[in-house]
Amino acid sequence: MIYTVQVKVMPLKDLLDPQGKAVMGGLQNLGIKNVADVRIGKHIDLQIEAGSKEEALTAAEEAAKKLLANPVMEYYELTVI
Repeated sequence: MIYTVQVKVMPLKDLLDPQGKAVMGGLQNLGIKNVADVRIGKHIDLQIEAGSKEEALTAAEEAAKKLLANPVMEYYELTVI
């Protein structure tokens, strides 16, 4: 069976997000003043062939740990849809 696993990768909350700060400045320059904070991350959809949802999550977890996220600077969340 084919499972779709969404991987959300975001900067750790304690770290500065330079992209987010740049977008925040751009929004303010456009007159959009009510945005309190911006964090920029990655959204990745994996199509995984697996025998079960758990196997698909295990494969996605391995991909996230080994390639998709840098644990020093980022965290990730997995969702099977």
